[in-house]
Amino acid sequence: MELVDRLRKIKEKYDRINEDLQNPAIVNDTEKLIALSKERSNLSEIIEVFDRYEKVLKDIEGNKEIMDSGGDKELADMAFLELEELKEKRDTLEEELKVLLLPKDPNDDKNIIFEIRAGTGGDEAALFAGDLLRMYTRYAESKGWTVELIEMNDTAGLNGIKEVVFSVSGNNVYGELKFESGVHRVQRIPVTEASGRVHTSAASVAVLPEIEDVQIDLNMNDVKIDVYRSGGAGGQNVNKVETAIRMTHLPTGIVVQCQDERSQLKNRQKALKVLKARLYDLKSREQNSEIAAARKLMVGSGDRSDKIRTYNFPQNRVTDHRIGLTLYNLSDVINGDLDHLIEQLKLADKAERLQADS
Repeated sequence: MELVDRLRKIKEKYDRINEDLQNPAIVNDTEKLIALSKERSNLSEIIEVFDRYEKVLKDIEGNKEIMDSGGDKELADMAFLELEELKEKRDTLEEELKVLLLPKDPNDDKNIIFEIRAGTGGDEAALFAGDLLRMYTRYAESKGWTVELIEMNDTAGLNGIKEVVFSVSGNNVYGELKFESGVHRVQRIPVTEASGRVHTSAASVAVLPEIEDVQIDLNMNDVKIDVYRSGGAGGQNVNKVETAIRMTHLPTGIVVQCQDERSQLKNRQKALKVLKARLYDLKSREQNSEIAAARKLMVGSGDRSDKIRTYNFPQNRVTDHRIGLTLYNLSDVINGDLDHLIEQLKLADKAERLQADS
């Protein structure tokens, strides 16, 4: 069996890694130790399922031998009944292994740059962008992740947000949040609406993996850097020293600003991190559009212009349009309970990729 042969090779590799991890030369080499430990961790789930799968295959062969032996009829009948159950287990484990063998997104374990921008809807769109910021911040807190503000442009008086950029760091952050990119739409009665009429507004979300230098070829000669004084509403956080940074990537026109830190160096580092992430995202979206067009993938297309989700407050309803999922717990979702939504998106993505690769 092709699947079994492939899995046995993976198990041989897993066993070699375990042997290497006992090697004193590797134990004393921190870089190799970390790399091997990470590789072992990535393979451990496949090996655990494969061990169960191999046991089921052996049990199937054992039951067949009992049935073919011509011996005790009662024992043969029991083996026959058990055989059907074993075959169901085998088929279930085969599907699980096929999913586990799908190529992993190399960016899944990366930290992210998260961007939220108010869209159509004026003040209500800005208020909704603020709601999304709180939703994702609370979700990040529930996961034990770290959220760090990079840049925010808010609206005076209404607690709304025109644009916010922040980083999220932790375990498998991009893998959990990468399907949140796109247009989020809200339907509700705005606080500014006197007639009680339901309005529709929107905000866009972009989730970008943080990128190391080796992954993006950035020539700093192509970057124009402006330094200026940061400012805040009502005179708050106004800095008399020029610490705010604006970076413009001349070939693409991408502009990044950072004024959250009081240190010019820290603002420069944050801005450069965002710029690299946006350049990598631009390149990735061009590649993904080609893949999506060829395979007709929906969940992971990465097209930020797609309307991906609607939050309907009067009906306490949230709908993800990509997978046709509707939930009636919007009050929980908007307070950061995103686990079920995200899990369903990940399952849909795996199903799409299985179908595309079959």
